[in-house]
Amino acid sequence: MHKNNIHSKGYDFNTLTGEFPQLERFVFKNKYGKTTIDFANSKAVKVLNTALLKVYYGVEYWEFSDENLCPPIPGRVEYIHVLDELLQTSRLKQEITILDIGTGATCIYPLLGHKVYNWNFIASEIDAKAFENAKLIVDKNYLNPNIELRFQDNSQKILDGVLHTSEKITATLCNPPFYKNEAEANEATNRKLKGLGHMSNQVTRNFSGTTNELWYPGGEKAFLHNYLYQSSLFKTNCYWYTSLVSKKEHIKSMQNSLKKLGATAVNVMQMSLGNKISRVVAWTFLTKKEQQDWLI
Repeated sequence: MHKNNIHSKGYDFNTLTGEFPQLERFVFKNKYGKTTIDFANSKAVKVLNTALLKVYYGVEYWEFSDENLCPPIPGRVEYIHVLDELLQTSRLKQEITILDIGTGATCIYPLLGHKVYNWNFIASEIDAKAFENAKLIVDKNYLNPNIELRFQDNSQKILDGVLHTSEKITATLCNPPFYKNEAEANEATNRKLKGLGHMSNQVTRNFSGTTNELWYPGGEKAFLHNYLYQSSLFKTNCYWYTSLVSKKEHIKSMQNSLKKLGATAVNVMQMSLGNKISRVVAWTFLTKKEQQDWLI
């Protein structure tokens, strides 16, 4: 994990249960004597992550449907830290505005990005119910001056209809859908549950998730290439476009496409979370002269 990730040493269940008693009923000692929860239990996972947000980030209200994806906080804040390092290395101005593409019902990246680095956010969402829930979370945590939600009414568009043509933002972040369809998502869930020691015929995801959150026609690769093309239509609106990329094999085709689209720089940053490795790909279309407006 990143050096700034406070979850790198695991979960302090004594602190968490002491400050968030609702978690206590899910905590137990496993056969190795280690204090833990059942990570195949979606309710336990949701309560744990709610506790992490309250105890370590001061988020008092974080309610959402059990159907929605429950984001694992250590992994989500890792992306925030990796993005901050990129911004620091680029010597960008401190007035940071980030666009979160597909913020979901939990609005998790804007919450973490503002709480940790005091960034301002634009957060887009295509699902009406998720949008309204994210808006409620922002309202209840009194973050309206810092997080602006924008509804995207065209599922084929990513930036158009969200970013204004003359608007300037520091960076984007995006956690794209991984799967091509529900069947592929269920297969992945079964493999994960089997690894956790549960029967592989289950399809209840331990982190839950709705259609828009988990799959996209053509899968992650199709979404990413759509995103790359659409970012090229807003070349001077943003310094760094970024995205999580779960599959290493997509990187080469992204680099090839970005070269054709006129990107002036492409960075690939690795993220390690336990045994899981993913990447953040960042790209810009700005010339050296155009970059000066964003620099300190």
